[in-house]
Amino acid sequence: MGKFWKVLIAIVGFITGFLFLSSKKDKIKFDKKIKSNKKKLDLISKKTDKVTKDKAKTKSKIKATKSKIKTTKSKIKANKLPPSFKENFEKKYRKKK
Repeated sequence: MGKFWKVLIAIVGFITGFLFLSSKKDKIKFDKKIKSNKKKLDLISKKTDKVTKDKAKTKSKIKATKSKIKTTKSKIKANKLPPSFKENFEKKYRKKK
C-alpha cells in the first residue's frame, strides 16, 4: 500500500510540475505581449502629440487669417447705393424709350 501512495504522489508531483512549467511559458508570452503593446502605445502617443501640436498651429493660423480678413473688410467701403439715389439716377438718365 505504501508503494502505491509513493507512485501516486510522484504522478501528482509530475503533473503539477508540468502545469507549473507550462504556466511559466504562458507568463513569458504574456510579458512579451505587454512589452510590444507598450511600444505601440508609445508610438501612438508620440503621433497624437504631434497631431495636437499641428492642430494648435493650424488654429493659430486660422485666427491670424480671420483677423486679416476682418481688418481688410473694415477698410473696404460699401459699394451699395441707397435706394433713393438709385431711383433718382434712373429717372434722370435712363429714360424709357
